[in-house]
Amino acid sequence: MDTRYAISEYPDAAKVSAQLDALIKKPIYSISNEALARYEKDYFGAKCSKSKEMIGKAQNLIPGGVQHNLAFNYPFPLVFTKAEGAYLYDIDGNRYYDFLQAGGPTVLGSNPPEVREKVIELLNDCGPSTGLFHEFEYRLAEKISQSMPNVQMFRMLGSGTEGCMAAIRVARLATKKKNIIKMGGAYHGWSDQLAYGIRIPGSKWTQAHGVPHFVFKDTQEFFPNDLDDLERKLKMNQLRGGTAAVMIEPVGPESGTRPVDKDFNKGVEALCRKYDALLIFDEVVTAFRIGMAGAQGYFGVSPDLTVFGKVVAGGYPGAGGLGGKKEYMQYLCAGLGGKSKKALIGGTMAATPLSCVAGYYTLCEIERRNAAQYAGQMGDRMTKGLQALIKKHNLPFVAFNQGSICHLETVGTMHFAINWSKPWTIPEVMKQTTIRKTEMEHMGAAYMAEGLVTLAGSRLYTSAAYTEEMIDEALAAFDRVFDNITVKA
Repeated sequence: MDTRYAISEYPDAAKVSAQLDALIKKPIYSISNEALARYEKDYFGAKCSKSKEMIGKAQNLIPGGVQHNLAFNYPFPLVFTKAEGAYLYDIDGNRYYDFLQAGGPTVLGSNPPEVREKVIELLNDCGPSTGLFHEFEYRLAEKISQSMPNVQMFRMLGSGTEGCMAAIRVARLATKKKNIIKMGGAYHGWSDQLAYGIRIPGSKWTQAHGVPHFVFKDTQEFFPNDLDDLERKLKMNQLRGGTAAVMIEPVGPESGTRPVDKDFNKGVEALCRKYDALLIFDEVVTAFRIGMAGAQGYFGVSPDLTVFGKVVAGGYPGAGGLGGKKEYMQYLCAGLGGKSKKALIGGTMAATPLSCVAGYYTLCEIERRNAAQYAGQMGDRMTKGLQALIKKHNLPFVAFNQGSICHLETVGTMHFAINWSKPWTIPEVMKQTTIRKTEMEHMGAAYMAEGLVTLAGSRLYTSAAYTEEMIDEALAAFDRVFDNITVKA
């Protein structure tokens, strides 16, 4: 097992949480109205005309003008036509540093030639899909299993959302219990049952528009980093059908936006063993980004089931899956053997030759280049640079990282929580998160105009395609944005 990891120093979760607590109690600091108007005119208006024209047409055919939530950008989405290493290029020819990284999976950087050449070779020989078995299905599963000892078997699916859906179905079949407890604020895809308690801890069904409330009768959430709260839920469930599984993001909800203590995962594992519940690790972001052995290797935890996302297909289509211990994965048998009762799982376009070849060579290249650890070093440099800029400009912002997963919290939108024992506070929480989300979009627009593509203006993924010089250039761009920050309210 490769034990080189991206995290050189794990963040002090209590210290970061205290900083975020202080941030959301202070007035909002954000890009000034004057600077935002200047960016809208001088950059988006003057240098992004082709994007604006195309998005204008797209809005007539595509709801909101884009097909993916991450593609939205204020004042309008930009149209990207080229991705290469650490850079993205839009239709107007503008170049950007890519800290979105397709939502996290491109540890090597965008469109690495070592993978692309193998994909082209595959397309020339076989084509993208046959509907039948291909040798790289085995080779990819073997590579993942060799990297993560707890993943004794692996089933490729179409997305992380499908992996999460499969995990809870397997858990219920294997344990003959029904309840699922998830970490409040965590995102496990957009399936009905797991839309509970997303983004904001304590939000329950309030963010799950279009999902009937009765769907959540066997789903609960516990407060992040609170083992006592988790145990209370586990005890309660002993009287109501038992707990099939506890499902968590190992670095904290929303890819560690609200970080957890380093020993938290071991505490969760101990409680799962005590109450006979399966432990599900959602490693959609952390697998092969924290290290070849994933977050489970870093934390020294043995989850029963592991959810994978885009990285297992190298960012190509067919990007997700479920792995785990053999006794549980037998419930996913699509072919020979397995349990008499099998979880209802589909996926005609899962595990295509295209996705498996791309995923296999991506993982081989990550390991060969020690890409996860190197990307983590770039994340350290980015975070230390941001912290220095925050101090320089005397801002209340908070910057921290878990390796190559970097966070720049300017308004703390996702640090709010809903306390149902004080229902009179809920309207104010919802109001504040709405206001702050708008300011996140404005900050994201300023970053974009300075050549920085981020995730929602608050999360940055570094990759092995970055150099120290590139990180320093990006920090200079952040410095220019911070020059235009003012108190909003």
